[in-house]
Amino acid sequence: MIPLRDMNPARSRPVATYAFIAINVIVFLYQFSLGELHGQEFVERFGVVPVELVYGDHPGSWITPLTSMFLHGGWLHIIGNMWFLHIFGDNVEDNLGKVRYALFYVLCGLAAVGAQVLIDPTSEMPMVGASGAIAGVLGGYVTLHPRARVLTLVPIFIFIQFVELPAFFFIFVWFGYQLLMGFTSLGAAASQGGVAFFAHIGGFLAGLALIHVFRRRGNPTDGFRPPLRVAREWR
Repeated sequence: MIPLRDMNPARSRPVATYAFIAINVIVFLYQFSLGELHGQEFVERFGVVPVELVYGDHPGSWITPLTSMFLHGGWLHIIGNMWFLHIFGDNVEDNLGKVRYALFYVLCGLAAVGAQVLIDPTSEMPMVGASGAIAGVLGGYVTLHPRARVLTLVPIFIFIQFVELPAFFFIFVWFGYQLLMGFTSLGAAASQGGVAFFAHIGGFLAGLALIHVFRRRGNPTDGFRPPLRVAREWR
């Protein structure tokens, strides 16, 4: 399932969300400009390598849980992450305010790193990406706006359907997939195909918990929309 947009307009301009997107894009373009060899060195230097973070003595490894949130492994990686952040970040920022939202985002990202490192502390594979922090944004969104509608592209065999789904359904299907893939991968490693599923799980659970600390009281919390409907079908 691919989210296209949510039917839950924000009341203010999501400056912090745009800033996070801009920083991620700028860093990725710089990383891409370095070429394959130097780009990989850049990732290894500023991405989280669990075994170095836990057992190593590299003086700069302590900063990598933060810097890794702004690195990505390729075009599809960054496009997918930034698209999710664009769709779901504005409403969470709207409720929390810009400063608290920025702190919420970073804390969820750090929690995501901690979860992945805890599961696989001897991994030598660099871990990069904003998806752990964005998973926290999803946890905040589903808490604040569980019934908001999300226009979703759903491929079914040769058919492509556009369906308005409640946010709680879309996000918990997404979370269920992370759980399935995460625990399935435990037999061999805590990541599968280069995807740090437990970072997604940890970030999401952190978002569910932290949103209650950071949210503004007295604001509307549920973007209610008309009943689910199939918008269009393509073959």
